[in-house]
Amino acid sequence: MGRIIWLASFPKSGNTWIRAFLHNLLRDPKAGAYDINRLGEFSFSDSTIHFYKQYLTKPVAEWTHQDVMATRWNVQRDLGRMSTDDVFVKTHNAHVEFDGKPMIHMDLTAGAIYIVRNPLDVCISLADHYGCSIDESIRILNDDTSGTPTNDQLVFEMHRTWSVHVFSWTKEPGPWLHVARYEDMLNKPMVAFSRAARFLGLNPPRDRLERAIQASSFKSLRSQEDEKGFRERSYKAEKFFRVGKAGQWRTALSKAQIDRVVEGHKQQMERFGYWPL
Repeated sequence: MGRIIWLASFPKSGNTWIRAFLHNLLRDPKAGAYDINRLGEFSFSDSTIHFYKQYLTKPVAEWTHQDVMATRWNVQRDLGRMSTDDVFVKTHNAHVEFDGKPMIHMDLTAGAIYIVRNPLDVCISLADHYGCSIDESIRILNDDTSGTPTNDQLVFEMHRTWSVHVFSWTKEPGPWLHVARYEDMLNKPMVAFSRAARFLGLNPPRDRLERAIQASSFKSLRSQEDEKGFRERSYKAEKFFRVGKAGQWRTALSKAQIDRVVEGHKQQMERFGYWPL
């Protein structure tokens, strides 16, 4: 039985990007990029509902948050049993407790890669993903009860505020945790992705690393989505891989909107180099 290596982030911060990179690096497809619609065959999500159905037999519409929390340890244990090696599991949950129970069970955890992204850009991508205004997405970033409900595909997630989410995963640095900035993945990909690989105990040849970076670039991912769609795209968004840039906030946000984000998150923004602006 393996344990979980978490691929964690606040929503719309680069989680799918790191998953695509790892798939391309480890599978190393020579004929082209790894199929984005097969990511779930290699890494899993802690929110996928079918993992919970063996423990909760009543109709999904009747599941309470407490019902789901009572099964999370079992589900995370089962995810670890998917392989004799450690397994990659995507999560958008904050590393917090809910109703006295942890969202992330450390006794089942081998490590984590946490992706952090400037909240001034997150709120723009989040608005597109949720099909809401930027003002509403800023409210979500600042809402300590932020999360998503259980539906027919996913169990509920607890995100909390952007700052709480970031701090919950990064407050106890150590050999179990690797933190990567979205902006470094974009602007210094060889450095950022090679560090992620080394964290996992990998030392790929430079050509293999370059292939994986190229195959998981925004251009490559967007090209795949344009050609055959992406099953993880929100039905409220036109595209999942929307722009793939940093610094959009400089022209997309008003001063009042920038001030609202900074007011709520200045301390964590400063920790990761997002403040001063």
